[in-house]
Amino acid sequence: MEIDSAVRERLTSANQTHLLAYWSELNDEQRRTLLRDINEVDFNRVQQAYDGIKHELFSEPNGHTKNEISDTIDDIMEPIPDHMAGSINEASPEQLDNYRENGLKAISEGQVCVLLLAGGQGTRLGVDYPKGMYNVGLPSGKSLYQIQAERIRRLEQLANEQFNTDNATITWFILTSEHTQEQTEKYFRSHKYFGLKRENIILFEQHTLPALNFQGKILLEEKHRLTKAADGNGGLYRALRTRGVLNKMAERHIKYVHVYGVDNILVRLADPVFIGFCLEKNADCAAKRLTFQVVKKTVPTEAVGVICKVGGRFQVVEYSEISEETAKRTKSESSDELLYNAGNICNHFFTLDFLQDVCQKHENELRYHVAKKKIPSVDSHGNYVSKPTEINGIKLEKFVFDVFPFSKTFAVWEVRREDEFSPLKNDSGAKDTAATCRRDLMLQHVRWLQQAGADLPDDIEKNIDVTGKTCEISPLVSYAGEDLEFVNGRKLDLPIFFEWNTNKNNTDKSVPKNLTVVHDCTPISIQTNGVH
Repeated sequence: MEIDSAVRERLTSANQTHLLAYWSELNDEQRRTLLRDINEVDFNRVQQAYDGIKHELFSEPNGHTKNEISDTIDDIMEPIPDHMAGSINEASPEQLDNYRENGLKAISEGQVCVLLLAGGQGTRLGVDYPKGMYNVGLPSGKSLYQIQAERIRRLEQLANEQFNTDNATITWFILTSEHTQEQTEKYFRSHKYFGLKRENIILFEQHTLPALNFQGKILLEEKHRLTKAADGNGGLYRALRTRGVLNKMAERHIKYVHVYGVDNILVRLADPVFIGFCLEKNADCAAKRLTFQVVKKTVPTEAVGVICKVGGRFQVVEYSEISEETAKRTKSESSDELLYNAGNICNHFFTLDFLQDVCQKHENELRYHVAKKKIPSVDSHGNYVSKPTEINGIKLEKFVFDVFPFSKTFAVWEVRREDEFSPLKNDSGAKDTAATCRRDLMLQHVRWLQQAGADLPDDIEKNIDVTGKTCEISPLVSYAGEDLEFVNGRKLDLPIFFEWNTNKNNTDKSVPKNLTVVHDCTPISIQTNGVH
């Protein structure tokens, strides 16, 4: 098999001819694989990406030291203005009801979709499948994907009931990667899409970029295969345009897009309160708009990005980029509240108009972030090194929040950590594990029951999630603690398990039917409202 002259010309022009260094050692199948990989690379994009970051590889930006960079950012960063912010803690019950009603109305008219960032595998969790398939050990055995699917179903039902319609449809767009696309597709198909309509779940794959050495040369994963890495969750914007997703959204008359990460077990997809808040802030007009949710930082050095203004534009500044002194600044001398307390949790609202503008006009302006890595690859002697002892290359990625500077109208909605943020990051330890996610979800369900008037043991929070002491309420039963009035005055003890069961006969006429409740290990048939 000969090499096409056009391929040689492309490689020469891109200064990547080393990719053919082992051609003579390859069989025909391996040569086809290598040529396919080469033909898939946009060398101009790779060169532009490298040119944009190469100064960072050999010195700090602009030749400054890290301390000098912190001083520069500290001098120009400002907190989000109060008039652009709202809070679940400060809004009145009437305001929250109004936000919720307006959000549900938009959902009832099919104007809201959700977009899941699900390109990552569960490598850090010790598994080789997509993170969304992970089961944190709930009594129901539900995965993150199933929990999210059932929240969508419940929210569609609530919107339909609120406005006496059957038009509520929340299309679920799922951004995958080459590592997760096929497994995710098979998983949803094998579980019959968890009761959602197949046509309302749309998977699309993000793009990849080759890993590079510090001189901008593409690394070989094998002698016949290029290294590839997903282009970060900010690769969303290129994929929205190139995969035709923006057109699909427009065809479905979608106006508002809720973007979130897969690993937060407490995430409220298409949260109607959040949507309604955004609408009140006029984020629904045709101008470029963006708003997102935040969790107040609990400690100054917590490893979440800070949402702020820098040079008059909105952006996320990583906690490591600012000085400790600035991180610890409070709103006043008499206040314990941090000045920069808006922590980004990858939970964003966009108008479709804003996304169309960003993707069509500004996607190429989004800067790449550099991750220096020990990358398994073929070394300069032609040997494959599976575990490099030193950093030998870089991966380039964009972040979903990189579009913030293009926003013309910006708002921040503060939520309670215990209600809306419990990420799954680690397979062991004391933080962000399956155990902490499971406990946080169960404690939330305990609070829902308490708020609904259930008679629970005084030490229930202390004993939650010890052997056999569990509490789980299916998303099909309640999305955010609503419609649990049937427990008012009822004495319940752990374990408690509320699940939807259409095959169960009603044995308690004081409540609606079709809800299976297990407490003290005794199944009881009661119910909330119906779900499709």
